[in-house]
Amino acid sequence: MKTRVKWVQDMMFVGETGSGHAIVMDGAPDIGGRNLGPRPMEMLLVGLGGCSAIDVVMILKRGREAITDCVVDIDAERSTTEPKVFTQIKLHYIVTGHQLDRNKVDRAIKLSAEKYCSASAMLGAVATITHDFELREVVTVGA
Repeated sequence: MKTRVKWVQDMMFVGETGSGHAIVMDGAPDIGGRNLGPRPMEMLLVGLGGCSAIDVVMILKRGREAITDCVVDIDAERSTTEPKVFTQIKLHYIVTGHQLDRNKVDRAIKLSAEKYCSASAMLGAVATITHDFELREVVTVGA
């Protein structure tokens, strides 16, 4: 896997992925950025959420669960001293579908956290990562 990060100006950089996608990252105004893109540390959390969400959706689909949506809200705390690594990360999953089995959703999240999500394994080496979830039933209009 290869990526490239190129400085544009001030504290703005463009990250280019090996799969042909690009994303602008920018620093906060107090360090010379213009707030035109996410911070690199935010990108780590987005990567963690995406990695885990993909696992959860794949596991539930393979288990023939009628999942229609999966949202992961992530709240993180960082050390106050350099390097300001993540110390606590909480993932809250909101899983929507038709009569989802609570035990299967719980198992899918645990499998992602403990076995499949590489981002979780890496960040979990420096931070305490916790997970919880809520289930939402699909609301059918006119039913």
